[in-house]
Amino acid sequence: MIAKIIEILAGFIIGGISLLGYSGVALMMTIESACIPLPSEIIMPFSGYLVFKGQFSLWGVSLAGASGCVVGSAVAYWIGYIGGRPLAEKYGRYVLVTKHDLDLADNFFKKYGNVAVFISRLLLVIRTFISLPAGIARMNFWQFITYTFLGSLPFCFLLAYIGEKMGENWNTLGVYFHKFDIVIGIIILIGIVWFVRRHINIKKNNNE
Repeated sequence: MIAKIIEILAGFIIGGISLLGYSGVALMMTIESACIPLPSEIIMPFSGYLVFKGQFSLWGVSLAGASGCVVGSAVAYWIGYIGGRPLAEKYGRYVLVTKHDLDLADNFFKKYGNVAVFISRLLLVIRTFISLPAGIARMNFWQFITYTFLGSLPFCFLLAYIGEKMGENWNTLGVYFHKFDIVIGIIILIGIVWFVRRHINIKKNNNE
């Protein structure tokens, strides 16, 4: 089932980039960065393959990809900024998110937001979803955009470069990237378990 979904997404990505060129690269990375899990490990390596074929330039696809990341991230950021905090305060308790947690997130993004956004843009999976919490925490928008671009450009360049070097075999990269996805998924799962246990223990201690 998952393989079939990836195949469909790959067809959509390849068709879009083949039809729209650099605009297609930007569009696909816009979608990927707007909290919609369109796999960048297909978008940029395929773009690199087209560099190998002489249809694109390496810097051209890298800049197009990074620009798309900025646009998609800005959309997700403003969704979080405008509607995220009120919804989190109203319904967060149902998923163990308290106002104290939201305040901690605000303080975290004020202190470390630039570093967090930059590093997250270099990581698969996490890079897709970092914009929403940055918006909810109301991180400075222009700092967010700046570090989103600075983190996205080397990420897009590296994947496109690998795709260019692998040439006709660019699509075999997915197997390796999916292994990273699993590792990151496990780390996220461990974090969720820790978060839930922490809140259950706090609630239990408060009731004693």
